[in-house]
Amino acid sequence: MTTLHLVRHGETEWNRDGRIQGWADTPLSEVGREQARELAATLVERPIGAIYSSDLRRAYETAEPLARQLGLQVRTTPALRERHFGDNEGRVAAEVAAELGTRSGTTWHGADDRHPGGESIREVYSRVAAFLDELLQRPPAEEIAIVTSGGPIRFATAYVAREPVETVVWRAVDNCSVTTVEVDPLSLRR
Repeated sequence: MTTLHLVRHGETEWNRDGRIQGWADTPLSEVGREQARELAATLVERPIGAIYSSDLRRAYETAEPLARQLGLQVRTTPALRERHFGDNEGRVAAEVAAELGTRSGTTWHGADDRHPGGESIREVYSRVAAFLDELLQRPPAEEIAIVTSGGPIRFATAYVAREPVETVVWRAVDNCSVTTVEVDPLSLRR
């Protein structure tokens, strides 16, 4: 079994302002930096042997304090990026929701819907699944921290539970929260 600690990045000013981030490379706010330090103090007790992060600044800045305390390097990858929201990145989510007729600016009607110039849910799910497949072929450690955004966390947990993209339920993932899952790497092999 491999234990994955799926960590959402700390707060950014755009989170606080209700703006859609997607691939925008926003830094952590002061609150987010404090959340990252608190996260490191909590997770340092775990026998984490590898840390992966989205290549976006907010995720890396969240992973870095933990890596420093554990004496590990953060391995970054674009595979862990949030969904690309295209032309709507930087816009206020409530305004986008009103235009799209959704409950929030980042939810979707169907797995293949996309924001103009952006990515579909299916594409993000597939990207995250491919990352997990590769990672879990030869896990670098028994416990791994993965720092990313809310969307990839939802899709990672759905994928390891063998839940198809069409049935993924959109649930809130708080800034700097940790979702821990136990995975039998053999169960994901197709």
